[in-house]
Amino acid sequence: MRKILVASLIAASVFSASGCKDYLDVNTNPNGPDSLLQPELFLPQIQSEMAVAMQWDGRFAGQYVQNWASTAADNALDLHANPLSDSYAQLWRAVYWSMGYNLSDMIESGERSKKYDFVGVGHIMRAYGWQALTDYHGPVIMTEAFDPDRRVFNYDEQQAVYPEIKRLLEEGIKSLERTDGLDAASSGLSKGDLIYAGNRERWKKFAYGMLAINAHRLTNKSSYDPNKVIEYVDQSLASNADNAMIRFQGEVSANTNFFGPIRNNIASNRQTDYIVGLLDGTNPSLRDEDLAGTDPVFEGQHLKDPRLTAMLAPSPDGQYRGLRSGKGITGIPTAEVPNNLWGSVGVSTVQPRQIYIFGNSALFPLMTYSQLQFIKAEAAWIAGKMDVALDAYRKGVTAHIDFARTYAPDPAMFDQRKAAYLASEEMMPTSPAGLTLSKIMLQKYIATWGWGFIETWSDMRRYHYNQDGEVYTGFVLPEQLHVSNQGVPAYRARPRYNSEYMWNQEALRAMGGFDENYHTYETWFSKHE
Repeated sequence: MRKILVASLIAASVFSASGCKDYLDVNTNPNGPDSLLQPELFLPQIQSEMAVAMQWDGRFAGQYVQNWASTAADNALDLHANPLSDSYAQLWRAVYWSMGYNLSDMIESGERSKKYDFVGVGHIMRAYGWQALTDYHGPVIMTEAFDPDRRVFNYDEQQAVYPEIKRLLEEGIKSLERTDGLDAASSGLSKGDLIYAGNRERWKKFAYGMLAINAHRLTNKSSYDPNKVIEYVDQSLASNADNAMIRFQGEVSANTNFFGPIRNNIASNRQTDYIVGLLDGTNPSLRDEDLAGTDPVFEGQHLKDPRLTAMLAPSPDGQYRGLRSGKGITGIPTAEVPNNLWGSVGVSTVQPRQIYIFGNSALFPLMTYSQLQFIKAEAAWIAGKMDVALDAYRKGVTAHIDFARTYAPDPAMFDQRKAAYLASEEMMPTSPAGLTLSKIMLQKYIATWGWGFIETWSDMRRYHYNQDGEVYTGFVLPEQLHVSNQGVPAYRARPRYNSEYMWNQEALRAMGGFDENYHTYETWFSKHE
């Protein structure tokens, strides 16, 4: 932790006061910088860094939940290992360094200049960072994180982190509701905000969505309140128009989607047989044997999901297949190996057409309407409000199908298949009796596939990797987990090696962080209490 904070202080010194009073006095020198930069200069980079961190670490969490798998057999991450490396802790770097003091300075600058919309967004972004970080790592350093007088830092368990996230979100909403400061156009938020272009109402909806996520993580706790979760969702995103999406220019590596071919970060990743099974009609929970497709792609006994061709890559022979986690491509005929998620053979970075959100300039989601509708559906299911659960489920499925349509290679055919899918009583039940928890969670898996890695991993940990076999139908862990796991799947990621394991060893050792199987220790939120 020390190394990150020292680096943050050095970076922050660029933005803070130095020794020359005349140089800093903007009242006498209009060309000189203020002692604290205007908040609009901080926000774009903070938002970009958070998106990249989610994608960076999502590559590995995505292997845990079988969004995708490596082409190499016995890949350590496919087998749920978590080696000592900085490669798996970009979120740690983002929260403590890239955002870190910069976010604190942005909030302070917003307060001083009466740009309270920046203050609100700052609190919300900090809450988003804490939520992602603790969901990914479990215990994190929060209370002492930005204390410049400390050189070693104690960890906070999730019991302390979750309430602080809620507090920050509520503070963010209060600041966004203030009317005594500058509006978005005058404050600069409309120009500096890469997500909502300064729209306060959408930021408030985002905050309520985060409150729903924060509260819904605790389904295994006696304090869990499904009605509160439903209330939060009802105040959050109202449609796909409210989706929180980060935009990229896609011209050069520095301004390109981390998952785009220019960045070349997922060339060896392939879709798994699990996601293919959810979309091609072979998964038992998402199957309708009475409504088979008629076009060549959809021949067979099962109705297939219209999203299949929009979200996934075919093999060279035109069929849709996926890899089994941990097995790689050994022994698979070349024509049957799935193309990469740019639609190319092998490790090529050529992109014949954009597949789903994997283009150079593709928008990357941080939160979506469909994601929240499935949270509401699950909460209502738990509360026994089956009519509410069914309504939210149907809205979630429809919204994500509409989201995926943007990437359809043949929109007209997509619409034909969509009509058949939505008409299926099996896929889109019209009576609560036809709705199952498995349907809710599998449709949420589809809706968050390829971007909501931490959300999906949190869900799977809440249900302990489908141990009862009734939620994530057909999901199975690799036959043999990595030797370091001692037979237990991953439940947390290790803290960042080049800060904690180098500079904060005492605190890390106190909670077992040097144990070979530390990454398998169950997170607090997933425990039944």
